[in-house]
Amino acid sequence: MVKRREPTARQVRLATELRRLREAAGLNSRQAAELLGVAPAQITHIESALAGVSEQRVRRLASHYACTDEKFIDALVAMATERTNGWWEEYRGLLPTSFLDLSELEHHARFLRHVAILYVPGLLQTEDYSRAVFSARLPELTAEELELRIQHRRARQKFTTPYEAVVHEAALRIRVSDRATSKAQLARLLELSEADHVTVRVIPFDLDGFSGASSTMTYVGGPVPKLDTVVRDALHGSAFIDSEAQLNTYRTSFLKVESESLDPEQSRDFIHSLSKEI
Repeated sequence: MVKRREPTARQVRLATELRRLREAAGLNSRQAAELLGVAPAQITHIESALAGVSEQRVRRLASHYACTDEKFIDALVAMATERTNGWWEEYRGLLPTSFLDLSELEHHARFLRHVAILYVPGLLQTEDYSRAVFSARLPELTAEELELRIQHRRARQKFTTPYEAVVHEAALRIRVSDRATSKAQLARLLELSEADHVTVRVIPFDLDGFSGASSTMTYVGGPVPKLDTVVRDALHGSAFIDSEAQLNTYRTSFLKVESESLDPEQSRDFIHSLSKEI
């Protein structure tokens, strides 16, 4: 058995779900290994994402663990057996792994929901806006590192997944660069808001009772709700959150923030008016 050197976030998620199923069944790794007829170390490697697992073994493990959720099992099988390398693999070794994991997560998403308080969401940014955001990073990026990040972001922006962004007025008003960049960014938001797969909502400053200033996140819909993921910015990349309790909390948080925002038509009018002020 060849061990993986650097499992992807998707492979780690599969491993995590298999471990959760085992623990829910009240079995330890030695007992699971006996049921499968393998050495305990193999279960450990599978649950650490250091080794792959076949469709047959995923289904046998699910059966041993008394999991009867067929859609969930099918989704785990798809995660275990997929062999296609995505476009993001060309950046492996050039960008931090979290960039690639985020791209892979978005690629497989059923839907994407984003709450942005201080910056326009990356998937909706113009190149000049992205350049200004990346240029402000400390320690400062080299010219090559900067260009790689911008190229990678442009590639991510070719998504066709249903996407809803709730953007605070602060993000629309903060000038990460100059007036021309801000004006072009607002125009880009208006353009994208007309796309069939994109919905843009605005939270204005003039809103009583808004307490969601810490709600910045991306909520990624998995093939089944159990496999949803929340992405939050961390010091050295993106943090992926997938525990059931936290997912429920973030689902509720998004719905609350969404309910407090302007509807899509009002949001377009708001962005258009704001553009005239710049």
